[in-house]
Amino acid sequence: MILHIDMDAFYASIEERDRPGLRDKPMVVGGNPDKRGVVAAANYTARRYGIHSAMPTAQAKRLCPKLIVLPPRHSYYAQVSQQIRDIFHRYTPLVEPLSLDEAFLDVKHSHLLFGDATEIGRRIKREIRDELKLTASVGIAQNKFLAKVASEAGKPDGFLEVNPAGVQAFLDRLPVTKLWGVGKVGARSLQKHGIHTVGELRASTPALLEELFGSWGETLWELAHGRDSRPVIPDHKAKSLSHETTFAEDITDAEALRGWLLDLTRQVAARLRCNHLRGRVVIVKIRFADFRTITRSRTLPQSTDVTQELWDTGLALLLPNLPLRHRGVRLIGFSVSGFEGDESRQADLFSEPARAKNVRLDTVSDWIQARFGAAALTRAAELAHTAE
Repeated sequence: MILHIDMDAFYASIEERDRPGLRDKPMVVGGNPDKRGVVAAANYTARRYGIHSAMPTAQAKRLCPKLIVLPPRHSYYAQVSQQIRDIFHRYTPLVEPLSLDEAFLDVKHSHLLFGDATEIGRRIKREIRDELKLTASVGIAQNKFLAKVASEAGKPDGFLEVNPAGVQAFLDRLPVTKLWGVGKVGARSLQKHGIHTVGELRASTPALLEELFGSWGETLWELAHGRDSRPVIPDHKAKSLSHETTFAEDITDAEALRGWLLDLTRQVAARLRCNHLRGRVVIVKIRFADFRTITRSRTLPQSTDVTQELWDTGLALLLPNLPLRHRGVRLIGFSVSGFEGDESRQADLFSEPARAKNVRLDTVSDWIQARFGAAALTRAAELAHTAE
């Protein structure tokens, strides 16, 4: 059995924990509404006003004039994320982070020490609450796809296990948008053929899905049957580290996408440093509203874990590929591969003083932003890029 553990409104919940006076007040973590910022996370009070992540902060303020907007503290969130992962590793070494706030856990070798998957899931959920004062939603199932759907179905503060014998009963009633990659545009295409639920999609033909979604149609058909053979791969064994986000509403604003790319880059860079890895290959993934998906990559002259270097490369890959006038973007992803360890770092820094300075600046920036907030320090090179 696989566990998918997803923190509830992670950034916003951390801010509420650290500033109890914010509880029950509409609040988001996001960019400046006067500088085309976007919402990175919204607490559950703000969500009652229709506010969600990826929404322009200015629009969120229009929906709720009393909305509190806090600048993100990415380095601090990464530190809390590591504390959560330390709890995961008490129970299994097979932990695959998807982002700072969610991960898959394979607990097949843990039952003799800690009990079955249900018991392990409840213990982890309890320890996160007791030690970190945060809530997590837990999904348990026979594979990664089902576990993730289960954790989403129980939010917030949820706990849901999908019994292998009840997979189709669990899936069939769900809307097709619960399948990975099916957004509003894809759902409308399916609805034209009378397909509204996963059960109806499962009863359709693979040929129809291939006609509508291309090669992804076969994957959707497999998911509708509850099939997913992907293993849980820990960071240190992965060939790449990546983060991606699917937007609740298609984004047509290039500045908003730049802001999201920066957020994804920071998360990937934090994971690289945490695992003492540096990568040479940067990849940006864009899925448009019409379901066309493109990936663009660039190989760097030397490996890096420096946020600024990764961000500059990602931006160069993103901007030329945004023909947004006729279609929006529903998903954006950022990944790094071509790993090297830290062995060559000292030689690099000795031979390149300018790069050594940038690395030290990254370290100092992380510390200052973690302690005093993201607004406390901004590198001049970022001013033209960030949507905050």
